[in-house]
Amino acid sequence: MRRRPFVIVAALPLAACGVAAVKTFPTLAAAVAAIEGLGPRDRTGGEWPLPKVLNHLAQSIEYSIDGYPELKSALFRSAVGRVAFAVFEARGAMGHSLVEPIPGAPALDADAPLVPAKARLLAALQRFDAHQGALAPHFAYGALDKPQYLRAHLMHLANHWTEVVRAA
Repeated sequence: MRRRPFVIVAALPLAACGVAAVKTFPTLAAAVAAIEGLGPRDRTGGEWPLPKVLNHLAQSIEYSIDGYPELKSALFRSAVGRVAFAVFEARGAMGHSLVEPIPGAPALDADAPLVPAKARLLAALQRFDAHQGALAPHFAYGALDKPQYLRAHLMHLANHWTEVVRAA
């Protein structure tokens, strides 16, 4: 119990940092245009093939509406997760392991084709944009409102996009 007040106090200065523009994808339209522009010769320079990355991103967006299969503890979400999200918001960029699956999510097919993966991600973004109801708590960050979730999704996409290699 003594840790919680410390973490909350430590996070208070971060709340005053403000919110930076999301790097790479400042808007949903910018993200959609980039995804639509992916071609069959595009790939990633990381461990996951491009369709797996796109399906992972789609999963995350879908879970923000439908609920994540596993959540970190309430203490983690309200302390560590809140601080992490505040830092990402202040920077306008997220940094996380690019090969870590969403906790409890079904394994993604490394051999999935690109076209259905693109379609799934675009459909997930469209569904999120049109969604008017409550959103599920993020597995690590906890409760986010729709603008915060949109920023989280755009930062998540941008973080994975650092490994995208466009064909010449």
